[in-house]
Amino acid sequence: MTQNRTSLARYAWLSIGGALFTIGLKTAAWHLTGSVGLLSDALESVVNLVAAVLALIMLVIAARPADAGHPFGHEKAEYFASGAEGVLILIAAALIIVSAVERLLHLQPLEQTGLGIGLSVLASLVNYGIARVLAQAGKRYESVTLEADAQHLMTDVWTTAGVLAGVVAVTLTGWLWLDPLIALCVGLHIVRTGWRLLGGSVAGLMDTALPEQEQALIRQVLEGYRHEGVQYHALRTRRAASRRFVSVHILVPGAWSVQRGHDVLERIEADMRAQLGGMTVVTHLEPVEDPVAWDDPGLKDIS
Repeated sequence: MTQNRTSLARYAWLSIGGALFTIGLKTAAWHLTGSVGLLSDALESVVNLVAAVLALIMLVIAARPADAGHPFGHEKAEYFASGAEGVLILIAAALIIVSAVERLLHLQPLEQTGLGIGLSVLASLVNYGIARVLAQAGKRYESVTLEADAQHLMTDVWTTAGVLAGVVAVTLTGWLWLDPLIALCVGLHIVRTGWRLLGGSVAGLMDTALPEQEQALIRQVLEGYRHEGVQYHALRTRRAASRRFVSVHILVPGAWSVQRGHDVLERIEADMRAQLGGMTVVTHLEPVEDPVAWDDPGLKDIS
């Protein structure tokens, strides 16, 4: 579903509002308890805010229609937001790890843990609710930016859960080293999320082919025309956020009229779009009997 992409900015505003609210709650929890784990949690919420602002900017740019300078549209801007979010998560992880190691070397007691835990739980519930909304919207509109933001917030939820477990454990056992140790584990864990988002962004910017299951649907459409004497080659695919791009050479009997060949191309393109939404299809008509038609340098079927 690719309609109404100009309205996606409202989800970024929701994320921004949630980040501001949770920063306040987590910062208060840290001040009350002195927990380095809760400090690391607050730092990640600051990253959430920066990421949400960036997501807003990129969503606005991605929603712009194609123009003379960008004839294929602006959808790839979403990959910049996704990649930047991955980088920010990695930075947050580094800050968490540094803070945890420092606290391991200089243990300090925790204070007012009950109230601090309550504030963090509330912040986590807010993040979870927003993450669910963003994940559903990201899937519905095929937005890599919203999906990345949702994954980031879910990482924050798990971070908070781990940190709270450490604070509770310290309160029950008195083992002060548990707080920074769990913060260290959380920092190492969220490195994985950041790396995954960064990898997905790079793949999108590098024009990675469509997933195999989507390519199979495209080939199924093309194979369905073989009984009419139609063949194909030089099939190539790529994706830019919600927009899919397909180019393929269609080979038909040379005795066909231009009109008949054109009609077949229109049908093939319509069938492809019916299988996968948000698709731009470029076809090239060639005579099947001509050997030159099968020998296009650089256009082999590599998808």
